[in-house]
Amino acid sequence: MSPLSPPEWTISPGLTDYDLALADMETRAAAIHAGEAGERIWLIEHPPLYTAGTSADPAELLSPQFPVYNAGRGGRYTYHGPGQRVGYVQLDLTKRGRDVRAYVSALEGWVIDALALLGVEARRAEGRIGIWTDDRDGREAKIGAIGVRVKRWVTMHGFSLNVAPDLAHFGGIVPCGIAEFPVTSLAALDRTASFADVDAALVQTLPAFLDKLSPKD
Repeated sequence: MSPLSPPEWTISPGLTDYDLALADMETRAAAIHAGEAGERIWLIEHPPLYTAGTSADPAELLSPQFPVYNAGRGGRYTYHGPGQRVGYVQLDLTKRGRDVRAYVSALEGWVIDALALLGVEARRAEGRIGIWTDDRDGREAKIGAIGVRVKRWVTMHGFSLNVAPDLAHFGGIVPCGIAEFPVTSLAALDRTASFADVDAALVQTLPAFLDKLSPKD
């Protein structure tokens, strides 16, 4: 079986409106499914907002200080905002193995590998989707979130990584339904990384991520 072409790599400058991003993802997913467009990895930054996944509990929206959007992805409430790198990953799983669990695990591993290049030892946590590390006080804290939707075997949404957001903005929700653990960021861990640094680390670790999803002979 011939190797797949690498996904299109797109970075949008500035802040991208969430409604526009959602519509763009839907359009691209339909085009990928129809064979009219290639796969894409889209890196963006949003203005402050909360998104509700399909399992969101209204009781976990503590203070709707920002607009709230129904995302259509799995999971519960998540915050997006300035200083957070969001990666929308649109792959065709009909060509990469129809295994959503394997895809989510590979996505987590990609972000973990990128964080290692930035000097952060991150990990998975049993029973808790997302990216975890230890904060400066030694507490287990969430530094990245995973939320995916698969429509006709084309992936949508992806990950968010806290580079230097205002962590107080997470206080309006119970992030991902997990109240007992704090959130952290590269900045809060005293890792001075720019978006360019983060994106470069993601580029460097991308081949290993895609290799986990490559068709096997």
